[in-house]
Amino acid sequence: MKLPETLNHGLLWFGAAVSLAEMMTGTLFAPLGWSKGLGAVILGHAIGCLLLYFTGLIGAETKMPTVRSGRIAFGRYGSYAFSVFNIIQLLGWTAIMIIGGSAVLRQTVYLHTGYENSVLWTILIGALVAVWVAVGFKNVGKINIFAVGGLLILTIVLSFVVFKGEIQPVEGSLTFGAAVELSIAMPLSWLPLIGDYTRESQHPKRTAAVSAVTYFFGSVWMYVIGMGLALYAGESDIGVVLAAACLGAAALFIALFSTVTTTFLDAYSAGVSFANLTEGKGEKAFALLVCAVATVLAIFFPMDQYESFLYLIGSFFVPMVTLLLMEYFVYGSRSIDVAFRWDNAVLWVVGFILYRIFLSVDTVVGSTVPMMVILALLSALCHGVKKKLAR
Repeated sequence: MKLPETLNHGLLWFGAAVSLAEMMTGTLFAPLGWSKGLGAVILGHAIGCLLLYFTGLIGAETKMPTVRSGRIAFGRYGSYAFSVFNIIQLLGWTAIMIIGGSAVLRQTVYLHTGYENSVLWTILIGALVAVWVAVGFKNVGKINIFAVGGLLILTIVLSFVVFKGEIQPVEGSLTFGAAVELSIAMPLSWLPLIGDYTRESQHPKRTAAVSAVTYFFGSVWMYVIGMGLALYAGESDIGVVLAAACLGAAALFIALFSTVTTTFLDAYSAGVSFANLTEGKGEKAFALLVCAVATVLAIFFPMDQYESFLYLIGSFFVPMVTLLLMEYFVYGSRSIDVAFRWDNAVLWVVGFILYRIFLSVDTVVGSTVPMMVILALLSALCHGVKKKLAR
């Protein structure tokens, strides 16, 4: 039986939000304290998920994945460049998620049984992600209804475990503006992907809204749990908390399936980006290849610098989406037949530089918002000049 479209997308994006990576990012907010930390989480997610909605709406209306709809702003060859960027970041994300999930599995099993084998857990997670990919997006909702349902119940239990006791002060130098940007960063990481799923929708606005809203609540919840780990439990290591909570097999379920339901989207969308380069060929095969390569990377090349990775994603894709939103919603552009858009390519470089500059400037709303405002104004100026020259 086919799941209703709205339910399928809701399950998909709640599964994407329930992630060890999101909990881990939430632990970084603890130095702000409970009230400021929660404010930064909500404000950042509101900004990021608003962008997620409009990007998903473009995919739903054009019936194209995000990197292909990027041709509206950058032309065919410009979209190829963003496909390559997206494949690289998704390969990195897939490896990072597998590393994080296997580390928690290893620690949880070791604390309960004394058995330790990180390679085994890495291969297990990589294999399960490949199964999700092989099943395919249209059919994975039937599996997600059980996996995500179980995760929902277990994260409620975990919330009760975390939020007891007294708040413990946590030292750190994180500012409110930097916290807002870290909160925006996680929804931003999904911007190049959301159109890959909303393109199948028969109800564009509803599907885009359900996707963004479901992700908003799920992701905020995970950030809050992560922040609670540091503030209430006095522990930022998720594996230790899961083991100490005496959840047993439930802890393994959280670690395993929260990783799989999120990482599947990364691998699948890498295949979609590859298909943009090959004009529709090899989507699933390449996604399975990404699973294999990421699993090998996770075994042999442990990755760090997690925060820097999130900011790098913002540097590449926030300017891209800003210019795409301007072209689609403000100028009404729809053509994907242009070979290359030099004007927007130059503006993208400006946006990239602006984003990196604003990372060192402590604004109350982070780096994304001021960069988008300036880039949108520059885009409008260039558009006006082009119209005058055309006349």
